[in-house]
Parts: sequence; structure tokens; C-alpha cells
Amino acid sequence: MPGASRTVTIDASPEVLFDIVTDYASYPSFLSDVSEVKVIERTDKGAVVEFSLNLIRKVSYTLRMVEERPKKVRWTLEQSSLMRENNGGWTLEALPDGKTRATYEVDVTPRGFVPGSIVSALTGRTLPATLDAFKQRAEARAK
Repeated sequence: MPGASRTVTIDASPEVLFDIVTDYASYPSFLSDVSEVKVIERTDKGAVVEFSLNLIRKVSYTLRMVEERPKKVRWTLEQSSLMRENNGGWTLEALPDGKTRATYEVDVTPRGFVPGSIVSALTGRTLPATLDAFKQRAEARAK
């Protein structure tokens, strides 16, 4: 799957958005495709997190998250039977009016054959919906 990148402007500070992005355990409460999250390891520089998603079928994978408060979160794939690679992250840029320019990037390489419906769900539907969910949550928290 080729990489995908999207940028949105969010009416909240980078600190507010960063706190939401790094609260991995709360993802199932506001991301409809995320069914379960397990934080396996947590340090002051990041975390190892297992995600379970419902995309046509259940997909599970583990990412190593590296956090640079409040500007960046980057990840690399630790384990997955479905993906060979999953790299990406968030870049949060403070704007003069108290808003944040948030860029989300992901690059996934499937392991073997992955049905087109799953790839389409990841890029066509899930990415825009994910960004919208983070935007809504951050703006509600900033009020």
C-alpha cells in the first residue's frame, strides 16, 4: 500500500492534541474501527501498543511509539501477521491563533496478499474518519 498523508487544522493547542494522541487506551471510545488497545510497555519517551481493529475482518498489530512532546509521535511496526511494515506518525505545529496544524502520515506494506477491501478501508475511509475523530475530540477538550 502506498503511503498516505493528511493535514488538518485543529482548534486546540498542540499540547491538548498530543495528550489525546498519546492516550492510546482511550482510542476505542472515539475511534469506531478500534475494538481494543493494550499498552504493553510505557516509558517517558514512548510506548509499545497492541491495536485490534475491525476492518472487514479483525486486524491486530503492535507498534513501537516514540513521543516527542508536544510536537511529534512516530511509530514503527513491532509485530503483525498481516503487515510487513507500518511506519508513520503525527507532526503537530503550533499556529499563532492557538490552533494546531496536524499532519498524519502512514505507510503500510502488506505481508503477502491482502484483500483490496481492507487496503481501501485503511486509506479511503479510515484515515479521514480517524483525523475527524481526533479533531472533534481535541476541539471539545479545548473548550
